[in-house]
Amino acid sequence: MENNNQQGPQIQIDLSPEVAKGVYTNFQIISHSNTEFVLDFITMLPGLQKAQVASRVIMAPEHAKRLLAALQENVVRYEQEFGKITIPNQEPRTATPFGPVRNDA
Repeated sequence: MENNNQQGPQIQIDLSPEVAKGVYTNFQIISHSNTEFVLDFITMLPGLQKAQVASRVIMAPEHAKRLLAALQENVVRYEQEFGKITIPNQEPRTATPFGPVRNDA
């Protein structure tokens, strides 16, 4: 009997302890050209005037579209398991999620 569910070769992925820690970000900027998408993952903290780019990922447009589909699939799964994700004050979109930047710190 033929097994039609065979997968291709297995890929081993190495995850170093440093990368496994992850990077916290709460703001993202996405830009693109005709050949690549640039995703900047930024950390903005209250009371600080300057945000820090924590990580930058550059990918081909085809991979960006695959990422979009994978994120959508995972958001759907998440909401099925844990409930709808709500985004408070979604409109208008703002570049400062903690409100206007003040120099009180």
